[in-house]
Amino acid sequence: MKLKRFPAFPFIPSIIFCLALGALHGLAKPNVIIILIDDQGYYDLGCYGASEVNTPNIDRMAAEGIRFTDYYAAAPICSPSRAGLLTGCYPRRVGNHIWVHRADSNSGIHPDELTLAELFKDNGYATACIGKWHLGFREPFLPRSQGFDHYFGLLHNLDPVEVVYFEEEGGVPLIRNETIVKRPAEPAELTERYTDEAIRFMEDNRDRPFFLYLPHTMLHNPIGVSEPFQGSSQWGEYGDAIHELDHNVGRIFQSLENLDLEEKTLVLYASDNGRGPGRNSGQPIRGRKLSTYEGGIRVPAIFWGKGLGIPGNRTSSQVVHAMDWYPTLATFAGIEVPDGRVLDGRDIVPLLKGETTAVPDADAELSLNASIPLRRSWNPPGEWSGMIGRDEYLDAFFYHGSQGALAAVRWGKWKLRLNPGLELFDLEADPGERSPIRNSAVSRKLRGMIILFQEEMRRHARPAGDSKKEEG
Repeated sequence: MKLKRFPAFPFIPSIIFCLALGALHGLAKPNVIIILIDDQGYYDLGCYGASEVNTPNIDRMAAEGIRFTDYYAAAPICSPSRAGLLTGCYPRRVGNHIWVHRADSNSGIHPDELTLAELFKDNGYATACIGKWHLGFREPFLPRSQGFDHYFGLLHNLDPVEVVYFEEEGGVPLIRNETIVKRPAEPAELTERYTDEAIRFMEDNRDRPFFLYLPHTMLHNPIGVSEPFQGSSQWGEYGDAIHELDHNVGRIFQSLENLDLEEKTLVLYASDNGRGPGRNSGQPIRGRKLSTYEGGIRVPAIFWGKGLGIPGNRTSSQVVHAMDWYPTLATFAGIEVPDGRVLDGRDIVPLLKGETTAVPDADAELSLNASIPLRRSWNPPGEWSGMIGRDEYLDAFFYHGSQGALAAVRWGKWKLRLNPGLELFDLEADPGERSPIRNSAVSRKLRGMIILFQEEMRRHARPAGDSKKEEG
């Protein structure tokens, strides 16, 4: 079938600076949309090298915005990854780093945490989560208890290890707020239904700023594809589902245009974790979901906002991760992260706006929430104090496996894997992690970062929410 190509959106250069400046001063708060795809691999979009699928709408988003080549999900598995995105913290810092929340879980994001939705809601935004939650199923941890005015979707996965919990009740329910809309949920309907609901939310809130978190159930197994897209790709059901997602991303952008919101909206497209390795010699990354090889945790990420000072047609190789969006989006909305709130994300607004080519040092204070990382503890002992700079440490990314253990660290082009023994890789020259190299100075520096991070987490990690304690 021929996929519909939505028209390009009008570009009005004269208002870019005014809207961006107004957003930073609270005069015009931008809308924010996060489109989070489940289990999409690094090479699985046209703009990331896929030849088996056509993704014209997502590719256009990349052409009009900034595409990241070295972007990391917070974890290589669903629940921790989402916790990192919504709290701006390593999942380990907020106690949500081990495996996933099943239907019998008594834990979730602690009520004392300030989620991105709560931050935006407290500052006048309408907020909605539409899609898969997977962050706790007791009352304190549900979307409407974590800052979202409106919820529509599945609290769970649809794979056999989760469906089994709902067999006696007729299957996993599709929910709107506290009302069951359908049971059992049908995988092939979800992408379109989520998009329909998202568009209604945008229409209902066109006259006020909104924060829309749209975490799709696809492309998690079992994959569901509606009839118009079945057989549309050269990649079986998985590719067909990508086509359907791309079509519905186009619908979101078309609605922004129809509602005259395209010049005051920021859109992030990203995956919650990787899926698998490359498929040809030009796609060297290896590793699958659950692993901390690059294929398990390095994922597609595209940021768009041409009406708000985000120049188009750019590719960045800066190391950026899911936790960075919390302070960054807050800055775009003119919201200062409250005093005392310790995050692991960095404010990357100058990079996104093309004012810098790298993530600025925190103490340069080039944007509203730039200094947030300086709230993290920093008191290295003598062995490391002369070797590791504070900005170097804050720019490092610490990989955690699906069982929650620290597995590797990346700083610049270097990656040090911990198990079964220390192995150092130059990811610029060897993104497939096949040829470890010897560089004792770099290895020691990264080993020191690992030790400092472990100590930071030992002293300052916070607990997950526990419904038994909350109820007790």
